[in-house]
Amino acid sequence: MSDDDSRGAGDGAPLQRRRASGSAPLSGGVPLGDEAFPAFDAEAIPPRPPLPVGDATEHDTGDHYAIREQWRAARGEFESHVTHARDQLDQANERIKQRTGRDLIGAILIGLAIGAALLASLVFEKVFFVPFALAAALLGTYELALALRGAGRRVDVVPQLVAAALIVVPAYFVQIWLVWALLFLAVALVIVWRLVAQMVAKDGRTYGDVLSDAVIAGFVQVYVPFLAAMALILLRQQGGQWWVLSFIVIAVAADTGAYASGLAFGKHPMAPRISPKKTWEGFAGAVVASIAAGVLLALFLLELPWWAGVIFGTAILLSATLGDLGESMLKRDIGIKDMSSWLPGHGGVLDRLDSILLSTIPTLCLYFLLSPWVVL
Repeated sequence: MSDDDSRGAGDGAPLQRRRASGSAPLSGGVPLGDEAFPAFDAEAIPPRPPLPVGDATEHDTGDHYAIREQWRAARGEFESHVTHARDQLDQANERIKQRTGRDLIGAILIGLAIGAALLASLVFEKVFFVPFALAAALLGTYELALALRGAGRRVDVVPQLVAAALIVVPAYFVQIWLVWALLFLAVALVIVWRLVAQMVAKDGRTYGDVLSDAVIAGFVQVYVPFLAAMALILLRQQGGQWWVLSFIVIAVAADTGAYASGLAFGKHPMAPRISPKKTWEGFAGAVVASIAAGVLLALFLLELPWWAGVIFGTAILLSATLGDLGESMLKRDIGIKDMSSWLPGHGGVLDRLDSILLSTIPTLCLYFLLSPWVVL
């Protein structure tokens, strides 16, 4: 036994593991050689894997940190580009809004939503367009009645809505002559209601004002519900849903062409006293857009010759422009900018229907004039 071993045993310190080769067994114990464990094969033990070197671990950690920093930098750069693009879009939208008075982004989103609903109602089953037209007519009538009341006119809202539904709902299901009879009944209803209400009120209103209120009450029914009913009369005809879709598309194309062309090149006002933001350059853009849309729709949807598309596009262009200017003149007379603020970027429902409502008349006429070419 070595001095270290004897010293450890004598001091009561724990025994140290002896070396397997050349070491004497402890007294009274079992030798620690391999022969003491016959079932144990020391050579079968796999070698211990080498411990990771400190430099490699630090290298892996450094690579992970670098990748994370690169990801953060890339994300920050992307967010910076998105923020910059959003700021530029907001600035451009603000400039357009200052020039035209419209929120471009809101107008596009609302227009797409309304267009999708309109297209679905006409393509899948055209009877689904009836509640669409009824809702538009009721909302337009309600807006116009409130605007006139705000200008000091006595307009009874509830009778106006009842009379509007009386005209619009049956228009798809009855003969044309009966729609005219319903119009007469609706106008008589709102006028008599206004006269009776004025007699009950006894507020000293002059005869001229009472007469004006009665005429305006009848005008509301002709302007909104009856023109909406004309669209339903067209709808119930054979292939009428494609004509309804076509004249709405042409009216929208004319409005969009006028907006884009006027925004880019508009310098000469078209009717400064009625609508100062409408220009002749915008009207030129409307001419190109409406005629192009009319020709394309005539050839590929209505199965009409190209010259019929030119006539169709020109007729809708004129009616849409007159309807837009007429509503602008009405708003200027009332003293308001928009009929309401229900549609962001557009104003009110009637602000979007002004060019469409008046276009129902030439479209219905052209349907009966040009439809024979469909079967030739």
